[in-house]
Amino acid sequence: MASEFQRSKVVLVFGAMDVTGDGYLTEEDFRLLAQRWSALRGSDEKLLTQVMLGWWETLQQAAGGAERVTLDDVLSVVDLLPDNIEPVLGTADAMFGVVDSDNDDYVSEDEYRVMIEAWLGHEGDTDFTVLDLDGDGRLSRAEFATLWAEFWAGDDEDAPGSYVFGPVQAA
Repeated sequence: MASEFQRSKVVLVFGAMDVTGDGYLTEEDFRLLAQRWSALRGSDEKLLTQVMLGWWETLQQAAGGAERVTLDDVLSVVDLLPDNIEPVLGTADAMFGVVDSDNDDYVSEDEYRVMIEAWLGHEGDTDFTVLDLDGDGRLSRAEFATLWAEFWAGDDEDAPGSYVFGPVQAA
C-alpha cells in the first residue's frame, strides 16, 4: 500500500495529468498531455502520444478496463512498481529522447524546465541542482532514469528523484 509520501507525489502528477479537470484520467487526458507537450516543444507528437497512451493502457488495465481511472487506480499501479521497475525505466528512456531536444544525449536545465511545464501545464518549482546527481550541469540518460525510478517507485523523501516535478505537498 502506498505511503502518505507516495500518495502526495501521485496526487501532484495526477492533478497535472487530469488535463480536462474532471477528477479522473481518461484517454483524452493523455492525448491532450501529448498535444500540450508538442505545442511547447514542437516535438514529435506521434512519439509523445505513443508514450502517453502506453501509460494510459497500463492504468486502464489496473482499473479493470474502465474508461476513467481514479487516483486509487494509479496508486495500485505505483504499489507494483518497486518489483516491476522495467516499465518505468522504459518510459524514462522514451521521455529522455523527447526531452533531449538538441540530441546531445543530455538534458539541460532549460530542456528539463520545458518538460516540467509540459507535464504540469505551468512553470514548475524544481531545483535542478538537486536533480543533477553528478553536478555537471546536465542530466545523463542514467541520471534521468534514476530520478524517474525514484519518483515513481521510491518512498524516500530525501531522494532527489522524489522531487522531479517540484516540492511535494502532504496529501
